[in-house]
Amino acid sequence: MDFDFSFFLVLATLVTGLVWGGYLVFLKYSTDVSAPAQEPILVEYARSFFPIVLIVLLLRSFLVEPFRIPSGSMMPTLLIGDFILVNKFTYGIRLPVLNTKIVELNEPLRGDIVVFRYPKEPSVDYIKRVVGLPGDRVAYYDKKIYINGKPAKQVSSGLYQGVGEGESMTGTERFIENLAGVEHSILIKNGAPSVEGVFVVPEGHYFVMGDNRDNSNDSRYWGTVPEQNLVGRAFFIWMSWDWQNKGIGFDRIGTVLK
Repeated sequence: MDFDFSFFLVLATLVTGLVWGGYLVFLKYSTDVSAPAQEPILVEYARSFFPIVLIVLLLRSFLVEPFRIPSGSMMPTLLIGDFILVNKFTYGIRLPVLNTKIVELNEPLRGDIVVFRYPKEPSVDYIKRVVGLPGDRVAYYDKKIYINGKPAKQVSSGLYQGVGEGESMTGTERFIENLAGVEHSILIKNGAPSVEGVFVVPEGHYFVMGDNRDNSNDSRYWGTVPEQNLVGRAFFIWMSWDWQNKGIGFDRIGTVLK
């Protein structure tokens, strides 16, 4: 059990619900005619906050959850300071805090951008792109991905010009990569060392990589992501704030991720 924001939302919902509900039960069965006409301040707060925290809990646990991108590992698809929405039900419905799946729905597809709990530190959320599915044989050599012996097509689209906090990536080469029909941009820094090898994806696990291939801590370094660690699929940028340029990236707001 992770004592994260979901835990405190559940706790707040329980406490406010019990306080308000308990007071209503007390009033119903109370025979004390001198009971105060005005609610105690604690009950008043509980009555006010209970529906709010309940709605937030339901939305965040079962529909969508907002995240902020803190690093450049998914550049150029996601920039530092992007605020995204994550679909929480596309891979199945899970109970908050316990993370137990109660409804089976879809499975991740190759090319999906997923948020997951980092296997080595589950209290930390990571975001990467699904490259390998259960049973796949993924190879990474000479900056190229091979899925079950077949290379993922890469087409150069010139040098990348970074902006704001991602300006350090200026000069890296930008490619359009095709993963089973999913085309997306990646960055490759020629000459930069990277882990190479063949990785077999176990059943119930996924092999993930960042689009910024030479600046991403991903499955090449620490292994695969268990299915139970999946949080959801990133699908939309609703805000982008570049702290270095101190401005809103209006051109990125409303971007549908793929």
